[in-house]
Amino acid sequence: MRPAVSVCVPAYQAERYLADTVSSVLSQTFADFELVVLDNASTDRTAEILAGFDDPRLRVVRNEHVLPLADNWNRAVAETTAPLVKLLCADDLLHPRCLEQQHAAFAAEPGLALVCSRRDLINEQARMITRNRGLRGLLGRRPSADVVRKIVRHGGNPLGEPGGALFRREHFDKVGGFDARWRFPMDLALWIRLLELGDFYGIEESLAAFRINRGSVSARAQRAEYAEQRDLSESLAASPDWEIRKRDRLVGVALAPGARLRRQALFLLAKHQAERAE
Repeated sequence: MRPAVSVCVPAYQAERYLADTVSSVLSQTFADFELVVLDNASTDRTAEILAGFDDPRLRVVRNEHVLPLADNWNRAVAETTAPLVKLLCADDLLHPRCLEQQHAAFAAEPGLALVCSRRDLINEQARMITRNRGLRGLLGRRPSADVVRKIVRHGGNPLGEPGGALFRREHFDKVGGFDARWRFPMDLALWIRLLELGDFYGIEESLAAFRINRGSVSARAQRAEYAEQRDLSESLAASPDWEIRKRDRLVGVALAPGARLRRQALFLLAKHQAERAE
């Protein structure tokens, strides 16, 4: 009998944080799930760490060769068997009631395509940087068109990273999964395509933790990330499907630099804290 929820974790050279990530999933209050970890041909202790877990809900798959980011994430989802799926990066965490509350939202609200929660930001030592980030003005059930307008007006990613999201596997397959044309806003681009198929639900409680560390893709992203973000917003504004107003686009252009500076400040703070801890 297939589980109700699948959590997939793409792992590459993930020895530093992987045990904590896996433990956070296996500690969920919601029991009807599987955890699929895709080892992307790691050469560090990733495989050894995974072998140390003895839990029937955990299944480990390994790539023979290192796959590019989008291909690897798509394969991780392809290995899942449940109708609802969460992709969790190998350095992030789930809070204990994450699957319970997000599954309940899907069960109670027919027609949803995407459920997201607020999330905490933590540093390399798992110390809290800031709590309850994201989803301003996006709590509860929201029509997809309203959410996309909020994305354009925000100038960044108001929905958050993959660990805070739960989606339908059938919808993921229908839209073609993660799009390799995008690197930095690859998750946001998927959320937008999923919203073509149903409504959005935002959970007020913080149910995941996004780790800010110096080696992450997000930490290395500067101008390229925000250039891609602008391109994504422009493509939404130009699409007749979403009926984005000119005012929404102008607000997004005005707010984007502030969103960039706030994100940079968080990464600088995390870097400073990590250097002090060494």
